[in-house]
Amino acid sequence: MKPAGPEQIQDTYEHDCIDLCISSLKKYKQMKKVILITGASAGIGKATALRLINEGHIVYGAARRIEKMHDLADVGGYRIKLDITEEDDIESAVKQIIDEQGRIDVLVNNAGYSVYGAIEDVSIEDARRQFDVNLFGLGSLTQKILPFMRKQRSGHIINITSIGGKIYIALGGWYHASKHALEGWSDCLRLETKQFGIKVSIVEPGAIETEFSDVMNQPMVDRSRGGAYEHLSNAIIEANKGAYDGSPSTSPDVIAKTISNAIKSKSPKTRYAAGKMAKPILFMRRWLSDKMFDKMIMMQVDRLRR
Repeated sequence: MKPAGPEQIQDTYEHDCIDLCISSLKKYKQMKKVILITGASAGIGKATALRLINEGHIVYGAARRIEKMHDLADVGGYRIKLDITEEDDIESAVKQIIDEQGRIDVLVNNAGYSVYGAIEDVSIEDARRQFDVNLFGLGSLTQKILPFMRKQRSGHIINITSIGGKIYIALGGWYHASKHALEGWSDCLRLETKQFGIKVSIVEPGAIETEFSDVMNQPMVDRSRGGAYEHLSNAIIEANKGAYDGSPSTSPDVIAKTISNAIKSKSPKTRYAAGKMAKPILFMRRWLSDKMFDKMIMMQVDRLRR
């Protein structure tokens, strides 16, 4: 057999280099995901968006306050104005991403807020809006993205619930109800979409340093003022101050890192609990009886009440 000449060796070398480049490019594209994150104007949503952009993903941050997301654009992300309760906003957001990128690989359903106050004091109108944001708006966005993920035969939906989706506290009835509902809804979604290669994960943050408590406390004070639940409301606010005191473990980056790890995983967990007090509280809820858990919660409230 005639030995290969210099020209043949050069051709083979160039061919191998091209194959290697194509293979590397394919791997890079597989690693680089198109990600939509709701509630990205602050807190967990913003921290997650910034981390994922820095990791090289194509990230769309969505929120009502688009002016609060300039920093995402500054580092290479995209901003979308989205009110999760408005169908037109939802349809427009999904269309924009599909038109620009042709796919959506990851949906992080992070947008949410809390309505706190006695069940008797919170108006049904406020309670409905709590569910519109924390469950129904999220559900509508997910419905509109699922057909694209089914067509891709891949996708990852990450729903940010809370340890509040597993536990409860006085004056949190409507908020906890929405988060408990989201936990069950996510479980059903996971079973339904597995056949299409779609993964569903739940992230359950503990006490995280965000705007959460600020948004929650004042309306609760206003609802209870002069009523039967005023003293209980004051005690709950003191308890919340203790829970949300700043510390390194309460940074939104803790949850951002958890979400990033879930996205990177070939076999992500069903549930991730992270942040201050998350795992200890969930452990106690799992092993204590309802009566014992009630007693533990109210002992803390009574202590602050006195």
